[in-house]
Amino acid sequence: MADHHDDELAATTTEGFKVGEKKTLDEYNQLDKDDEAMNRWKASLGLNSGDPIADPNDPRKCIIKSLALQVDGREDVVIDLSSPGSVDSLKDKPFKIKEGSKFHIKVTFQVHHEVLSGLKYLQVVKRKGIRVSKDEEMLGSYAPNTTSKVDYSKEFNEEEAPSGMIARGHYNAVSKFIDDDQNTHLLFEWSFDIAKDW
Repeated sequence: MADHHDDELAATTTEGFKVGEKKTLDEYNQLDKDDEAMNRWKASLGLNSGDPIADPNDPRKCIIKSLALQVDGREDVVIDLSSPGSVDSLKDKPFKIKEGSKFHIKVTFQVHHEVLSGLKYLQVVKRKGIRVSKDEEMLGSYAPNTTSKVDYSKEFNEEEAPSGMIARGHYNAVSKFIDDDQNTHLLFEWSFDIAKDW
C-alpha cells in the first residue's frame, strides 16, 4: 500500500507515553506486585490468566480478525480481515448503507506475545477524491490473549449515515490500526454506497 495515506492517517499520541519503553510480560507481572491497585489493573488487562494462544512462528502482535457493521433490526454485515488476501478486494466490493441510518462498527481482534499499548483505529472517508471525514477511536491497552480470553471485541461510537440526494453515492475509505509504539497492525482500503434503501 502506498505511503500517501500516512499524513491523513496520523494518530494522536497518548500523553506521557514514550515510544520504545515497552515492558515485557514478565516485567508487567513483577511491576509493583504487592500493590493492590496495580494488581487490579493487571487483572483487568487479563494478565496471569490462562495459557498463551499465540503461534511462536507468527511474529504479529495484533491480528485484526473482523469488522462488523451493526444496525438495529438487521443482521450484522461482517468483513473478514483474518485470512490472507482478505483485504485486497474490499475496495471493489462496496457494501450498502441506508441513508440516515444509525450504526455501530465493531472490531474483533487478538493480541499476541506482549502487552499492546494504546491501540487506535483511524479512518478517512473520501468521495470523488475529496475527504469528507476523519475519525479516530481509542481501543485501549490489552494483554495477550489466552485460553481464558481468546479474543477481544470493541464497539465504536454510534454513527449516522448522511442522507439526502446529495449524500447518496459511492464512498472510499482507508482504515488503519496503530498502537502507541507507532506499529501499524493493519492498513486497508474499502468502500461503501449510501443508498435510499437497504
